[in-house]
Amino acid sequence: MTANKSSDRMSGQHIRLELERLHRAAHSVLSSFGPEKRCACRAVWKDRLMPTVLRVGPYAFYFYSHEPHEPAHVHADRDDRSAKFWLDPIGLARNFGFRAHELRAVQRIIEDNRDFLLSSWHGHFGTQR
Repeated sequence: MTANKSSDRMSGQHIRLELERLHRAAHSVLSSFGPEKRCACRAVWKDRLMPTVLRVGPYAFYFYSHEPHEPAHVHADRDDRSAKFWLDPIGLARNFGFRAHELRAVQRIIEDNRDFLLSSWHGHFGTQR
């Protein structure tokens, strides 16, 4: 019996949830060492796996480090909501919880910062434009 490769792959949302679960586990272990260790854990986790490249108001814009072979895109989070936007051309790829009016606001931020986001993408993944 052969495995179904598509069912073996985790979606971006599942990977994000798994990364968050792993971070919480590491965070709870480090909590006994004091607040400076907890902060260091969070910084390393975020910077290496999900570098945040832009913050505007309540929104954080970041990349997943495991997605270098996809077209340039950015993830946007606010609280428990998340969306993925392609950068060239700009367009919504996925939405997890944002309402339409808020998606439009997030897209405007991306449009206003497109050159910076594309430059950050290519810098992070070492790709050329």
